[in-house]
Amino acid sequence: MEFAIRYILELPLLVFAVAFAVQWCAGRLGDYVRKSSRPMPEVERKDLDIALTATFTLLALIIGFSFSMAITRYDLRKTYEEAEASAIGTEYLRADFLPDADAAKLRELLKAYVRQRVSFYMTSNSTELRQLDASTAQVQKEMWSAVQGAATARPTPISALVAAGMSDVFSAEGNTTASWWNRLPLAAWGLMMAIAICANLLLGYISHRSSALLILVLPLATSIAFFLIAEIDSPRGGLISVLPDNLRRAARTMTVNG
Repeated sequence: MEFAIRYILELPLLVFAVAFAVQWCAGRLGDYVRKSSRPMPEVERKDLDIALTATFTLLALIIGFSFSMAITRYDLRKTYEEAEASAIGTEYLRADFLPDADAAKLRELLKAYVRQRVSFYMTSNSTELRQLDASTAQVQKEMWSAVQGAATARPTPISALVAAGMSDVFSAEGNTTASWWNRLPLAAWGLMMAIAICANLLLGYISHRSSALLILVLPLATSIAFFLIAEIDSPRGGLISVLPDNLRRAARTMTVNG
């Protein structure tokens, strides 16, 4: 069940379709119950109007809260992309402190590494991502071996600085990966959907007459909000994504500097 929900959340258009269908059915159900039951006294209708207003307010608050959480996670992914590009570029410059052979090897490895990091941002296929993770881990191992060998042969403060820079490169990659895993909690999605269903049920139930347009408006509006939240929160499934612009610039700089 959880896997199916997460699969839906990876596809914002599917989130829109499912949210709209569920809410529309809830509205129709409320309208059916109203027509099937006794006429509603005016006092009871006023009480339900208060409940509907409170439900709308709560729905707006939870949507706004979830949107804020999605924006925060999106900004964090952008920040880590910038930090990763900076760490790789700095380490490329620090390679000058190593012996010529080690420096040349490290530069070539960093060029290959930055290309793999760009691919991480642009790839959405799960099989390709697994292969990319394996190749990235291999390049990281080779880079660390190159730095470690130079630091062991000449244990100086300069070689320690280069080793620390490589540690920063690895930490930046780990932070990036963690930020891409950090998604809006399923509980928040469940709460939004539950409140939206209640709002549509109440709206259909207390409406004075059957109206296709009335039952259509609320599901459409809230589904658009859900779609936008899913777009921002999904690193790979939506159109709104973090592009590796800083990493690409770092790759171009490495190519120009040789």
